[in-house]
Amino acid sequence: MSAAQETMTRQKSRPMPDLSELRHPSMLVVLSLLAAYAQASADEQSANFSDSDSERKPLLTVIPDYPKVARRDRIEGEVQVCFDITRDGQTRRIAVRKSTHRLFEKPAIRAIRASSYEPLPRDAVMSGIKSCRTFRFTLEPVVKETTD
Repeated sequence: MSAAQETMTRQKSRPMPDLSELRHPSMLVVLSLLAAYAQASADEQSANFSDSDSERKPLLTVIPDYPKVARRDRIEGEVQVCFDITRDGQTRRIAVRKSTHRLFEKPAIRAIRASSYEPLPRDAVMSGIKSCRTFRFTLEPVVKETTD
């Protein structure tokens, strides 16, 4: 059993605290962040991203799924996707600009399509500049635990 699977098994066996016992609302935030961190660290894949300089604020940023075939074959890579943002904050005219491996292109395009940005006010002038986002697909090393 891998370390990530052991962590998941240990996390499932722990009882959840009774939320009515929490005295401060910020504890809910802390617990949810810890749960998200535990889930993220249990996964052995990640997709990081960086944006080009865009004046538009993202409302929803979707991180692409790591392709199963790429994970199985231990392939890492990078994809740069460029797109337009409409007045209402949706993405359109999505195109791959650079890619190190074709396996990562469809998940990156799906992530951009599902992302959204803040709508422009009616009196604002829309920029004709394309936005670009670079996704880096990296595998984290799996650490084997040895028992003596």
